[in-house]
Amino acid sequence: MTAYGLLIDYEWCTGCHTCEVACQMEHGYPVDQWGIKLVEVGPWEYAPKTWQYTYLPVPTDQCDLCAERVGKGRVPTCVHHCQAKCIEYGPVDELAAKLAEKPKQSIFRPAETK
Repeated sequence: MTAYGLLIDYEWCTGCHTCEVACQMEHGYPVDQWGIKLVEVGPWEYAPKTWQYTYLPVPTDQCDLCAERVGKGRVPTCVHHCQAKCIEYGPVDELAAKLAEKPKQSIFRPAETK
């Protein structure tokens, strides 16, 4: 059985929160719950005139990769609505090959549901 996941390129995430909002709307989560949550890292200066300031979309335990949408042949809602196109859905082995091509990316694979 092929495992699927998300490849998140946080070098290009703009911090727009669209993934959060789309997920909440798709699943009917209350205001304080998410299937994916945007985390802000920084800002802080770690060398002269060099700053750390990054946004990282982090899927939560509630993320099931939009199983119902995917079952209908669609991509997860966070992928569909990402304005920066920095979230990709696919087989984990294919995403891992892309991960090796450039830094500042992460792979998410949800826990198996029973």
